[in-house]
Amino acid sequence: MSEDLYDDELDGSLPSGPRHPMAARFRGYLPVVVDVETGGFNAATDALLEIAATTIAMDEQGFLYPDHTHFFRIEPFEGANIEQAALEFTGIKLDHPLRMAVSEEHALTEIFRGLRKSIKANGCKRAILVGHNSSFDLGFLNAAVNRTALKRNPFHPFSSFDTATLAGLAYGQTVLAKACQAAGIEFDGREAHSARYDTEKTAELFCGIVNRWKEMGGWIDDED
Repeated sequence: MSEDLYDDELDGSLPSGPRHPMAARFRGYLPVVVDVETGGFNAATDALLEIAATTIAMDEQGFLYPDHTHFFRIEPFEGANIEQAALEFTGIKLDHPLRMAVSEEHALTEIFRGLRKSIKANGCKRAILVGHNSSFDLGFLNAAVNRTALKRNPFHPFSSFDTATLAGLAYGQTVLAKACQAAGIEFDGREAHSARYDTEKTAELFCGIVNRWKEMGGWIDDED
Protein backbone atom coordinates (compact mmCIF):
# COMPACT_ATOMS: atom_id res chain seq x y z
CA MET A 1 0.00 0.00 0.00
CA SER A 2 1.40 3.40 -0.95
CA GLU A 3 1.83 6.06 1.72
CA ASP A 4 0.62 8.53 -0.92
CA LEU A 5 -2.89 7.44 0.02
CA TYR A 6 -2.37 9.17 3.36
CA ASP A 7 -0.72 12.37 2.14
CA ASP A 8 -3.97 14.31 2.03
CA GLU A 9 -5.22 13.22 5.45
CA LEU A 10 -4.84 16.50 7.30
CA ASP A 11 -5.72 17.24 10.89
CA GLY A 12 -7.38 20.53 10.03
CA SER A 13 -6.04 22.98 7.47
CA LEU A 14 -2.36 23.68 7.00
CA PRO A 15 -1.42 27.35 7.32
CA SER A 16 -0.97 29.29 4.10
CA GLY A 17 2.36 30.91 3.24
CA PRO A 18 5.88 29.52 3.73
CA ARG A 19 6.08 26.00 5.16
CA HIS A 20 7.25 25.56 8.72
CA PRO A 21 10.87 24.27 8.68
CA MET A 22 9.84 21.05 10.43
CA ALA A 23 7.15 20.37 7.84
CA ALA A 24 9.67 21.06 5.08
CA ARG A 25 12.26 18.74 6.65
CA PHE A 26 10.06 15.63 6.86
CA ARG A 27 7.55 16.19 4.05
CA GLY A 28 4.79 17.35 6.37
CA TYR A 29 5.30 14.72 9.07
CA LEU A 30 6.22 15.53 12.69
CA PRO A 31 8.62 12.95 14.17
CA VAL A 32 7.35 11.65 17.51
CA VAL A 33 9.51 9.16 19.40
CA VAL A 34 7.53 6.32 21.01
CA ASP A 35 8.50 3.48 23.29
CA VAL A 36 6.23 0.85 24.79
CA GLU A 37 6.78 -1.70 27.52
CA THR A 38 4.63 -4.77 27.17
CA GLY A 39 3.66 -8.14 28.57
CA GLY A 40 5.15 -10.01 25.61
CA PHE A 41 5.88 -9.80 21.91
CA ASN A 42 2.41 -10.31 20.41
CA ALA A 43 0.63 -6.99 19.93
CA ALA A 44 -2.74 -8.70 19.47
CA THR A 45 -2.70 -10.70 22.70
CA ASP A 46 -0.11 -9.24 25.06
CA ALA A 47 -0.65 -6.33 27.43
CA LEU A 48 0.51 -2.79 26.81
CA LEU A 49 1.95 -1.76 30.19
CA GLU A 50 3.68 1.58 29.57
CA ILE A 51 3.80 4.09 26.75
CA ALA A 52 5.80 7.29 26.28
CA ALA A 53 5.88 9.72 23.38
CA THR A 54 8.42 12.53 22.95
CA THR A 55 7.78 15.25 20.42
CA ILE A 56 10.69 16.63 18.38
CA ALA A 57 11.24 20.35 17.80
CA MET A 58 13.55 22.36 15.56
CA ASP A 59 15.60 25.43 16.47
CA GLU A 60 16.20 28.49 14.30
CA GLN A 61 19.26 26.89 12.72
CA GLY A 62 17.31 23.83 11.63
CA PHE A 63 18.68 21.46 14.28
CA LEU A 64 16.39 19.02 16.07
CA TYR A 65 15.99 18.60 19.81
CA PRO A 66 13.66 16.55 22.07
CA ASP A 67 10.74 18.64 23.24
CA HIS A 68 7.93 17.32 25.46
CA THR A 69 7.39 13.78 26.77
CA HIS A 70 3.96 12.28 27.42
CA PHE A 71 4.07 9.19 29.67
CA PHE A 72 1.48 6.80 31.06
CA ARG A 73 1.45 3.49 32.90
CA ILE A 74 -1.29 1.32 31.43
CA GLU A 75 -3.80 -1.07 32.96
CA PRO A 76 -3.72 -4.37 31.03
CA PHE A 77 -6.77 -4.74 28.81
CA GLU A 78 -9.29 -7.40 29.74
CA GLY A 79 -7.98 -10.87 28.88
CA ALA A 80 -4.47 -9.62 28.12
CA ASN A 81 -1.59 -12.07 28.28
CA ILE A 82 1.35 -11.07 30.49
CA GLU A 83 4.50 -13.16 30.43
CA GLN A 84 6.39 -13.35 33.71
CA ALA A 85 9.65 -13.14 31.77
CA ALA A 86 8.52 -9.79 30.36
CA LEU A 87 7.86 -8.41 33.85
CA GLU A 88 11.25 -9.60 35.03
CA PHE A 89 12.92 -7.99 32.01
CA THR A 90 11.25 -4.60 32.44
CA GLY A 91 11.09 -4.61 36.23
CA ILE A 92 7.45 -3.54 36.11
CA LYS A 93 5.48 -4.38 39.27
CA LEU A 94 1.80 -4.41 38.38
CA ASP A 95 0.67 -4.29 42.02
CA HIS A 96 2.93 -1.42 43.07
CA PRO A 97 0.81 1.09 45.03
CA LEU A 98 2.40 4.06 43.22
CA ARG A 99 2.01 2.65 39.72
CA MET A 100 -1.17 4.73 39.12
CA ALA A 101 -2.02 3.05 35.83
CA VAL A 102 -4.78 4.29 33.53
CA SER A 103 -6.76 2.65 30.75
CA GLU A 104 -5.43 2.40 27.20
CA GLU A 105 -8.21 4.70 26.05
CA HIS A 106 -7.36 7.41 28.58
CA ALA A 107 -3.63 7.29 27.86
CA LEU A 108 -3.99 7.37 24.08
CA THR A 109 -6.65 10.09 24.18
CA GLU A 110 -4.38 12.35 26.23
CA ILE A 111 -1.29 11.61 24.16
CA PHE A 112 -3.09 12.14 20.86
CA ARG A 113 -4.56 15.43 22.08
CA GLY A 114 -1.10 16.73 22.90
CA LEU A 115 0.37 15.48 19.65
CA ARG A 116 -2.31 17.15 17.54
CA LYS A 117 -1.36 20.48 19.13
CA SER A 118 2.32 19.89 18.28
CA ILE A 119 1.45 18.83 14.73
CA LYS A 120 -0.52 22.02 14.19
CA ALA A 121 2.16 24.22 15.79
CA ASN A 122 4.76 22.79 13.40
CA GLY A 123 2.61 23.16 10.30
CA CYS A 124 2.56 19.38 9.79
CA LYS A 125 -0.26 17.14 8.61
CA ARG A 126 0.33 14.18 10.93
CA ALA A 127 2.92 12.42 13.07
CA ILE A 128 5.36 9.73 12.06
CA LEU A 129 6.53 7.29 14.73
CA VAL A 130 10.22 7.13 15.59
CA GLY A 131 11.30 4.10 17.59
CA HIS A 132 14.17 1.77 18.34
CA ASN A 133 12.96 -1.27 16.39
CA SER A 134 10.00 0.89 15.47
CA SER A 135 7.80 -1.84 13.99
CA PHE A 136 7.39 -3.29 17.49
CA ASP A 137 6.21 0.00 18.99
CA LEU A 138 3.99 0.84 16.03
CA GLY A 139 2.42 -2.61 16.15
CA PHE A 140 1.45 -2.26 19.82
CA LEU A 141 0.24 1.29 19.29
CA ASN A 142 -1.97 0.31 16.37
CA ALA A 143 -3.34 -2.69 18.29
CA ALA A 144 -4.31 -0.45 21.23
CA VAL A 145 -5.95 2.04 18.87
CA ASN A 146 -7.98 -0.78 17.32
CA ARG A 147 -9.03 -2.16 20.72
CA THR A 148 -10.21 1.24 21.95
CA ALA A 149 -11.77 2.23 18.61
CA LEU A 150 -10.19 5.66 18.90
CA LYS A 151 -10.65 8.03 15.99
CA ARG A 152 -8.23 10.64 14.65
CA ASN A 153 -5.06 8.67 15.31
CA PRO A 154 -2.37 11.26 14.42
CA PHE A 155 0.26 8.67 13.44
CA HIS A 156 0.90 7.37 9.96
CA PRO A 157 -0.49 3.80 10.10
CA PHE A 158 2.55 1.95 8.76
CA SER A 159 5.51 4.26 8.01
CA SER A 160 8.11 4.92 10.72
CA PHE A 161 11.71 5.94 11.35
CA ASP A 162 13.76 3.16 12.97
CA THR A 163 16.70 4.34 15.09
CA ALA A 164 18.18 0.83 15.21
CA THR A 165 18.67 1.10 11.45
CA LEU A 166 19.83 4.71 11.60
CA ALA A 167 22.30 3.96 14.40
CA GLY A 168 23.63 0.97 12.49
CA LEU A 169 24.35 3.29 9.59
CA ALA A 170 25.75 6.17 11.65
CA TYR A 171 27.63 4.33 14.40
CA GLY A 172 27.75 0.63 13.54
CA GLN A 173 25.60 -0.14 16.59
CA THR A 174 22.00 -1.35 16.76
CA VAL A 175 21.51 -1.89 20.52
CA LEU A 176 20.14 1.30 22.09
CA ALA A 177 22.62 1.46 24.96
CA LYS A 178 25.61 0.86 22.70
CA ALA A 179 24.36 3.28 20.06
CA CYS A 180 23.96 5.99 22.70
CA GLN A 181 27.46 5.29 23.98
CA ALA A 182 28.85 5.57 20.45
CA ALA A 183 26.97 8.85 19.99
CA GLY A 184 28.31 10.29 23.24
CA ILE A 185 24.90 10.15 24.94
CA GLU A 186 24.86 9.19 28.62
CA PHE A 187 22.92 5.97 29.17
CA ASP A 188 22.15 4.44 32.58
CA GLY A 189 21.41 0.74 32.25
CA ARG A 190 19.60 0.81 35.61
CA GLU A 191 16.99 3.13 34.12
CA ALA A 192 16.59 1.18 30.87
CA HIS A 193 13.33 -0.57 29.98
CA SER A 194 11.25 2.25 31.39
CA ALA A 195 9.18 3.63 28.52
CA ARG A 196 9.93 7.22 29.54
CA TYR A 197 13.69 6.70 29.82
CA ASP A 198 14.05 4.70 26.62
CA THR A 199 11.89 7.16 24.69
CA GLU A 200 13.91 10.16 25.81
CA LYS A 201 17.22 8.45 25.02
CA THR A 202 15.91 7.34 21.64
CA ALA A 203 14.86 10.94 20.99
CA GLU A 204 18.38 12.16 21.78
CA LEU A 205 19.82 9.52 19.47
CA PHE A 206 17.45 10.37 16.61
CA CYS A 207 18.11 14.10 16.89
CA GLY A 208 21.85 13.50 17.06
CA ILE A 209 21.89 11.41 13.89
CA VAL A 210 19.70 13.82 11.92
CA ASN A 211 21.71 16.82 13.12
CA ARG A 212 25.00 15.14 12.28
CA TRP A 213 23.72 14.48 8.77
CA LYS A 214 22.78 18.14 8.43
CA GLU A 215 26.24 19.24 9.62
CA MET A 216 27.80 17.03 6.95
CA GLY A 217 25.73 18.79 4.29
CA GLY A 218 23.33 15.91 3.78
CA TRP A 219 20.20 18.01 3.95
CA ILE A 220 19.65 21.59 2.87
CA ASP A 221 16.33 23.36 3.17
CA ASP A 222 15.59 24.26 -0.44
CA GLU A 223 13.20 26.95 0.75
CA ASP A 224 16.00 28.94 2.41
